Amino acid sequence: LVSTAACNNAPKADEAQTAEAQKVQEAPMGTNFAVDNQKSTLSWIGTKPVGKHDGIFPISTGMISVANNNITGGRFDIDMVNLKVLDGGEGNEKLQGHLKSADFFDVTKYPNARFEITSVAAGVTDSKDLVMKDATHTVTGNLTLKDSTKSVTFPAKVGMNGNSLIADADFNIDRTQWGIVYGNDKSLGDKFIRPEVNIKLHIEANKQ
Repeated sequence: LVSTAACNNAPKADEAQTAEAQKVQEAPMGTNFAVDNQKSTLSWIGTKPVGKHDGIFPISTGMISVANNNITGGRFDIDMVNLKVLDGGEGNEKLQGHLKSADFFDVTKYPNARFEITSVAAGVTDSKDLVMKDATHTVTGNLTLKDSTKSVTFPAKVGMNGNSLIADADFNIDRTQWGIVYGNDKSLGDKFIRPEVNIKLHIEANKQ
């Protein structure tokens, strides 16, 4: 995975807190909202000392449960086979192939990733230090990449009415927490790939 600002560091964003996977509620209460995979996006930015790359992981399916205007659970699946590099460089196809290989996501063996919500709380802690100043909620969920699952917590802006839900988040994660360590050696110089990856998440879901 390979944004951005000066010196090609990961974009300034809120740092996701990573912990061991948490228990997922199997049948959350409330009404189901189906994730619109045509309008929902999961984009990424990765960096190295001499450049950056950005792209998308397509969202294939998903569901979010809502009760009394509160998110009680949900999940969405990520189509790793069709990940895209979008920055327009001549080596896009080669990079896409490399990201799909066993060095990174090994999509032949692990064609899907998944995010499962374990809790959504109104408000955010340390709001004065937030990069995403309009965040309204704190989201925690299990992110599965390849054969590794970790809990991640990040701020998000969530809006909903009776029939639709929109959520946005912008945060950085450390890919090595999921065992994706290729290129993570500073002795590689210009070929060093930073462990921090920027994730921008936009979810639109509609009441079934």
